[in-house]
Order: sequence, then structure tokens, then C-alpha cells
Amino acid sequence: MAGETVWADGGAELLTPEEMGHADRLAMARGVAGLALMEAAGRAVADAARRLVPPGSRVAVLCGPGNNGGDGFVAARLLKRASYDVRLFLLGEKSALRGDAAEMARRFDGPVRALDPFKLESLHLVIDGLFGAGLTRPIDGIAAETIETVNTLKIPVIAIDVPSGLDGGTGEAHGPVVKATETVTFFRRKPGHVLYPGRALCGTVRVADIGIPSDVLPELEIKHWTNGFLRWRETFPWPSHEGHKYGRGHALVVSGPAHATGAARLGARGALRAGAGLVTVASPLDAISVNAMHLTAIMLRPFEGPEGLTDLLVDRRRNAVLLGPGGGVGEAMCRLVEAALRSPASAVLDADALTSFAGALPRLVTAIRGHSGSVVLTPHDGEFERLFGAKGGSRLVCAQRGAAESGAVVLLKGPDTVIAEPGGRAIINTNAPPWLATAGSGDVLGGFITGLLAQGMPAFEAAAAAVWLHGAAASDFGPGLIAEDLPERLPAVLARLAAGSGQ
Repeated sequence: MAGETVWADGGAELLTPEEMGHADRLAMARGVAGLALMEAAGRAVADAARRLVPPGSRVAVLCGPGNNGGDGFVAARLLKRASYDVRLFLLGEKSALRGDAAEMARRFDGPVRALDPFKLESLHLVIDGLFGAGLTRPIDGIAAETIETVNTLKIPVIAIDVPSGLDGGTGEAHGPVVKATETVTFFRRKPGHVLYPGRALCGTVRVADIGIPSDVLPELEIKHWTNGFLRWRETFPWPSHEGHKYGRGHALVVSGPAHATGAARLGARGALRAGAGLVTVASPLDAISVNAMHLTAIMLRPFEGPEGLTDLLVDRRRNAVLLGPGGGVGEAMCRLVEAALRSPASAVLDADALTSFAGALPRLVTAIRGHSGSVVLTPHDGEFERLFGAKGGSRLVCAQRGAAESGAVVLLKGPDTVIAEPGGRAIINTNAPPWLATAGSGDVLGGFITGLLAQGMPAFEAAAAAVWLHGAAASDFGPGLIAEDLPERLPAVLARLAAGSGQ
């Protein structure tokens, strides 16, 4: 797997480069010296180097003209004192350095070489401090040549904050980017550490405490987090001893025609395992027999067209509905979606329910904005583009745009699934193993969300919880996973979650 991310818990804040700069300024306003922050950052990098290679090793430290370069000068000084053979290379002139970086360069008591990719030889480790997280343009010239050389070396590479060339806010690579073995970042991670391709380019990400007080966080108005129990524990619908099945909601999953019923049953099973008190499959008449042969705890009700779906949703106890899996693409599906959104039931629109509105986003938006309940859209990249147009920008930006335009929670599926709500908040999921890429897994995810909505969980939190549980269940099973395994692994995941939360 590409890179491991190390953190104390899921659900931590993600700071954009601009927010991180603000955090630095707030820390200094509270009396923390900028030089102290840089010294602590460089020490964390030097500590990482000591874990990777022993004293006496030949270490190249690549420093750029900004604060990342200043961190590099600190690391170089500390490693030199610890008996490492340090070769420091600087992009630009030492006399051009300013502020804290200039002071740290003054304190370094070794030679400063001009950046030269041809001199990166016979090394045991490279420390990359060329450019920081705020870089949004492609790197060129001697810096680009140096990055290309570093990427050919068969030795460990430590990146300071982010690999040079990576956009820390988006995870995008606009040109050559250092491929790091390990990245040492500070205070909090950034979106670029968890969004692909940045997640793969960062290697193992370690977060160092450099003395920024945590009480600056409320002043940053943070809107991005990693996914984890901390983000939705307060709203997670644990059963109570006094409860009963009718108090845990009734999920309705709309089946496709007789030749395409499996997807709906996967979704229904997911909703039931996620805790919905009752689950019903709404089946077209031609699919009644095939659905009946496969359902036991899940109920079955026939319906015909949008009028029939409306009749089923008249019963307000059916308070969450999943449409799209195996449902067919076309006008008939559009009308089913509109019927569902005329009811008060929360709705999850997946697969064919999204593709059916390709080129007709205003029609779907009208239905969503006229709906009194919650709506979650769960597109993969292709479905997103068919509905919202060319992606343009990072997955984070796209999911936030989709949520703002639609008025719904958007869950943009992928190895780095992003959950966004219309107000701009977004959660990035990091626990999905590669074997989740299997037919039907998205149908189960839709069911998990629907089951949590049926129990009254808010849409943004329900979508985030469902994605995390989906990944945890897949990891619990391991390689060889098929979609049918996911609902059956969920009880073990929930049991561990309950034990850890004192339920």
C-alpha cells in the first residue's frame, strides 16, 4: 500500500497552508518566538533522520529560500553535531535569506553549497526542504532537475512539511514532486497529506509538536478534518435498553427490475446491519419473485412507478430511502427520485439515480431544494462529472462545489473519499483498503448511510460514519473481500467501537 499515515486518532483537524500560517502568527502573538518554532521543527526533522540512518551516515540537506529552508538549516546543524556527514545545498544565495531562515543559516557552522543535482552521490539520506506547502506553481530549472535526481536515488528521503512540488492544500502535483519515504509536518496535517496523489508521495506522515498551543484552533474556523469516530461520536445512534425496533427507523430500498435486483438487496442488508430497526425492499412487480427468494429479515413491498413509491412513503415511519442501485437509467428513474423527494423521508441517491440526471442538474437541484429531509449524493468520479460537469480542481474542491451547487451532502467516492456539505465543511476518509474496489461495495455503502439516516443521524455525520465503517469492515475482512462480506463484518467493527466508547 502507498504510504502509511500515523496519527493518534481519526477525526483530527486538517489545516490549509493559509490556516497553518495563521496558526503560526497566533502562536507568536501568544509569546511563542518564531525562532523557537523553527528550532523545534528542525529538531523534529533531525530526530526523524536519526531514526532512519545511524551517525556517520552521509546526509544531503536541500534548503530552499523560505521557512522550509530554515527548518533544513536547523536539522543540518543538529545532525552535524550528532556526528553525521552533512552536505547542505541551498537554492539561491545565502545573503537573500530573510527573517528566521536567515538567522538559522547564520547559526549553521558548515559549508553551504549551491544546489547541484550532479553532486547528490554516495548518500545515505536526503532531507528535502526546498519548498513548502503553499507552492501552487510547477517547479522548474535547477530545482526541478534536483527533484528528478532525488527520485532516482535508492535511499530514504525525508520531506519537511510536504514533499517539494506538492500543493499542501489539495494534494495535487503540478510538476515534478519529491517522492518521500517519510514526511515530517507540524502541529496538524494538511489536506495534501491525505488526498491523492499527495498521500502516496508523502510516504509515512508524522506530526510533530513544535510548541503551537492548541487553543489557537477555535480561531482558525477550520472546515476540514480526517474521518474518524471523534467527528461523529456525539450523533452516532447507539441502541438503548429502553428502545425498540420502531424507534430505530424504517429504511426503504428501491429495487431495480428482475434482471438487476442484487444491488438493492446489498443496500438493504447494509441498512439493516447499520442498525435500522426495519428495512423494506420496494420491488417492481416483475422482480417480486426473485427478491422474495433472497429476503428474510428484510421485508418486501410491491410498487409500480412514482405513484406507487409515493404511496409507500405516505407512511412516515419509512423515514429513509435509497434509490439508484440497479435501478436503471432514464426518465423513469428521474420520476422516482422526484417522488421520493416530495416525501419527508431522508434520501440517498446513488448510481443510476445520479446518472439519470446527467445534463439535467437544475432539475435535480429543484427537487432537492424543495425537499424537507436530508439528501446524500454518492457519486464516483464518472458519475460526478456526468452530473456536475468536468471536475476541475482537487477532489476536495469538487466535492465542496457539488455540495454547494446541489444543496445536498456530497460523498465523492474513491480511495480518498471526500464528504462535503453545502456550508463548506468537509471530511476526508483515509481508512479504505484497496480490496474495497469490488462490485457492489458502493451499494452496501449506500445502505449503511440509509440505515444511519433512518435512525436520525444527521446527513453529514451519517455519510462520514458510513464511509469509515465501510473501510473498517473491509480491513477487518482483508484481501479476497466481496461486497456480501461487508455487512457481515460490520457487527465486529461496531462491537470494538462500542467498547472503546464505553457503550
